[in-house]
Amino acid sequence: MSEAVDFLKLFGGFVYLLMGGDLLVRGALGLARESKIPPVVVGLTVVAMGTSAPELMVSTFSALSGYPNIAIGNVIGSNIANVLLVLGVPVLIHPIVCDQEGLSKQTGLMVAVSLLFIFLCVQEPITFWEGALLVTILICFLIATTRGVAVMPGLDDVEEELERVLGLPSYKPTITLFIVLGMIALPMGADLAVEGAAGLASSWGVSEAVIGLSLIALGTSLPELSTTVIAALHKNSDVAIGNVIGSNLFNILAILGITAMMTDIPVEARFISFDLWVMFAAAIVLWLFVLAKARIGKPAGVIFLIGYVGYMVSIY
Repeated sequence: MSEAVDFLKLFGGFVYLLMGGDLLVRGALGLARESKIPPVVVGLTVVAMGTSAPELMVSTFSALSGYPNIAIGNVIGSNIANVLLVLGVPVLIHPIVCDQEGLSKQTGLMVAVSLLFIFLCVQEPITFWEGALLVTILICFLIATTRGVAVMPGLDDVEEELERVLGLPSYKPTITLFIVLGMIALPMGADLAVEGAAGLASSWGVSEAVIGLSLIALGTSLPELSTTVIAALHKNSDVAIGNVIGSNLFNILAILGITAMMTDIPVEARFISFDLWVMFAAAIVLWLFVLAKARIGKPAGVIFLIGYVGYMVSIY
């Protein structure tokens, strides 16, 4: 009976997280549009942070509630899911050609940040100052992007896809309602999801790390997956690769960085010996596709999905 309750908590938490993140992004985008805020600023702050809000809430709530392995497992598992699952599914619908301008630099940055993440994990715990370093790198990159020196991949495309599906609120009372409901739903969802995940880990006799790498990571990656599938259905799945790179960068720099600034994050040995290297291997594979300006089609998508299922089986 307790297992069923924990599962309902986890499921309900994900529902609140997805609804809260979506409402917050739409409300903030509506506010930005009415306030005539430049699109690049909207993309960098509202869309990027908003779509990463579920991961941020879950990771911070997990770490502050005494479940740091769920927090770090969420970041690692989400980055693995983003490449193998979030790219694997849409290319079954429509292929991705990795020839966008500046994509190789962006993917190279993702690989470099992943290496830094591995180094910080080896030096565990991840402390306030290391978290501050990650956030500082993010801020520098965002400043460079606003000045046109760098490009944050996928953000404008995400905004276009969100508007294409349901539209954005245009009246101030509606905008306010969206933002307030989003800000209420996100922490409620994070609290429920963490409680349910911890309970399931105990019931199933697996570590919290495994739950973070699998159920939590999969649940918090659903916004990215839904966005890329919608884009593929519109035969615009090239946006998927930018969405994945942007999300992976934010997962490490923003989510892990902010969480570490709130509390030190110990790193379980299993992460260092296995999971981090799966994450890094996935990043390298994506980088090789980008360097070759290759086409990611159905065969690669099938291999990606088989790899993800194989990874899930291995951790359990």
